[in-house]
Amino acid sequence: MELKTEYEFTLPKGFIDKEGNLHRNGVMRLANAKDEIIPLTDPRVARNKAYMIIVLLSRVVTRLGTIEKLNTGTIENLFAADLRYLEELYNRINEDEVAVSVKCPECGVTFEKEFASLGE
Repeated sequence: MELKTEYEFTLPKGFIDKEGNLHRNGVMRLANAKDEIIPLTDPRVARNKAYMIIVLLSRVVTRLGTIEKLNTGTIENLFAADLRYLEELYNRINEDEVAVSVKCPECGVTFEKEFASLGE
């Protein structure tokens, strides 16, 4: 079985660049550990924790329409619906919500323990 590392998407609204071109189709890659650590050192995130998703998405969205070099400015200028869409896609493809089987050491009962998504 081959690991899928890139996911195509279509934004609900789309990004309008400075020339007025609409960009809706894009690609997001799986995040690595560095992608999740680097934003923590960004001074913009230190001032406002909500900015973390902006930095994170600017690292993992590899293409948006004809734009291949995305930056935080591109992500900042997305419509709110598109930002929410990409945040949900990020969480879905990176499987941030994980359930593990845990056994109680005292009574021996096995149950599922869920871990929250990034930022929760």
